[in-house]
Amino acid sequence: MTPIAQSPQTTLAGGVAGPDSTRPSGRVLEVVRRRPLSSFFLLSCLLSWWPALLYSRDASPVPIAGFGPFLAALIVLGATGGRAGVQALLRSMVTWRVPRRAYLLAIGLPLMFSGGAILANLALGAADPSACDLATWTSIPVTALFVLLIPGIGGAWEEPGFRGFALPRLEKRLGPMAGPLVLGVLWAIWHAPLFLVGQILWTDVPVIVAASVVIASVFHTARESVLVAMIMHATNNAVGGNYASQLFQGADGTRLGILTAVAWSLGAAVVLVGMKRASGRGAGNVRLKP
Repeated sequence: MTPIAQSPQTTLAGGVAGPDSTRPSGRVLEVVRRRPLSSFFLLSCLLSWWPALLYSRDASPVPIAGFGPFLAALIVLGATGGRAGVQALLRSMVTWRVPRRAYLLAIGLPLMFSGGAILANLALGAADPSACDLATWTSIPVTALFVLLIPGIGGAWEEPGFRGFALPRLEKRLGPMAGPLVLGVLWAIWHAPLFLVGQILWTDVPVIVAASVVIASVFHTARESVLVAMIMHATNNAVGGNYASQLFQGADGTRLGILTAVAWSLGAAVVLVGMKRASGRGAGNVRLKP
C-alpha cells in the first residue's frame, strides 16, 4: 500500500509551521517575538517578585529582586534580537562618553529634589533631625556606589530593563511624551511588593511616575546611555531612600514624601512642557540643561 501523504502542519496565520513552532518552547518564543514589551513586563515581575515568599518567612530583607528587569531584557533581547541585541544593551551599560551635563543632571537633580523637600518640610514645622542623623550624609557617595555596582541593592539595575529596553519601544509606539508616562505607571506596578509590605510609601507612586519622565529626559541627554540612568537611580536611592527618608518620622515623614512627590512632579512638568513646545517646533525629545 502506498502510505497516505501527510500535509504540513500550518499555523493559525496560515503559514507552514517550522519544526520547533509546535513544541512548547517554540510557542513561547513565538509569543515573545510577537509581544516583546508584554513579555518583558511579565518576565520582569516573575523574575523580581520571587523573594516575596522568602520575605514572608523572614529569609530575605526585601520582597523584590531589583535585577529582575535586567534579566527580563536579556531574555527578550536574546529571543528577538539575538546576540547583537544583547550586546547593544550591555554596551550601553558601560557607555560613559556622554555630554558632561548628563552627569550633572543625573547626580544634581536627585540632590536638588530631595534637598528641596527636606528644607520645605522643615519650613512647614517638621521636627529638626538629630545631629547624628544629619551627619550620615557622608555615607551618600558610598551608598550610591554600592547601589550602582551590586545587583539587587537598590534600584540601579532596574534601568537596563526599564530605560534600556522598554523606554525606546514605548516611545516609538506611543510618542516621547506618553511613552515615559506609561512606563512610569508600569514601573510603579512593578514596585507593588515594596508598597504592600510598607518598605516604600504610597506617596512614592507619583514620585515613580514623575521620575520616569525626568529620567527619560536625562537618558536622552546622555545619548541613551543606560549607565547614566543607573547613576541617577543610584544617586536617588542613596539621597532620597537611604538619607532623607531617615530624617523624619510619623507625620513629618509622610509630609516629606508628599513634598518629594511635588518636587519630582514639578520636574516632570518642566520636561513635558518643554516637549510640548519642542513638538510645536518639530523638534525631537527634550534634553534637559543644567
